[in-house]
Amino acid sequence: MSPALSPVADAFRLDGKVAVVTGASSGLGVAFAQALAEAGADVALGARRADRLQDTKKLVEDAGRRAITVPTDVTRPEDAQRLIDETVAQLGRVDVLVNNAGIGTAVPATRETPEQFRDVIDINLNGAYWCAQAAGKVMEPGSSIVNISSVLGITTAGLPQAAYSASKAGLNGLTRDLAQQWTGRKGIRVNSIAPGFFASEMTDQYPPEYLEMMKYRILAGRTGDPKELAATVVFLASPASGYITGQTLPVDGGLTIT
Repeated sequence: MSPALSPVADAFRLDGKVAVVTGASSGLGVAFAQALAEAGADVALGARRADRLQDTKKLVEDAGRRAITVPTDVTRPEDAQRLIDETVAQLGRVDVLVNNAGIGTAVPATRETPEQFRDVIDINLNGAYWCAQAAGKVMEPGSSIVNISSVLGITTAGLPQAAYSASKAGLNGLTRDLAQQWTGRKGIRVNSIAPGFFASEMTDQYPPEYLEMMKYRILAGRTGDPKELAATVVFLASPASGYITGQTLPVDGGLTIT
């Protein structure tokens, strides 16, 4: 028989909670959904590529939790609202929102088109706001919103990423303001995570030598494991972080202090 969990370990559990994860069809979104389920949460999965959500759904169910899939384009406020409405209708509540949907570009500023710039802002920043706005209407005290930002909202990293960096810096500002509005009045904590370099669809687009070149700035000497980032999401979603709100937490192997 395994030993009983200590009260501290219990604080990291999400039993009886319902989490919503956007951008859940691939990459880090899959890792987040699986980790939340392993911590005890049922999970609503949103993404534009709805056909790819079934694999994530199976991972959640394999962890013994319920999962639903909702086709979601976060740039459409009505889609964000439907994601939250379907979660409440099918899973009963919303306790955690992980705003993970995002895209990146690496276009020199003199050549970036208005459409390219707006697309990044619309998904990474506006989409997070529409989802938070919808969730904030139904979340109960003790709920948590976790925005997935980036170290590029804090520092630069050698690629031309004006739109992406602006969207993530904006997301950090949005995090602070929503925390100011909702933590005291609604009991909803709002924080963001600023990942460094983790394997994802975006890093797959980097030049082959880029990540090797950047390792000199990473004190840990390596890129991150998605499970390390997922564990941070669970921490900020759980009661273990109950006295943390309005913060942007770098998870970057020390990159932002070099």
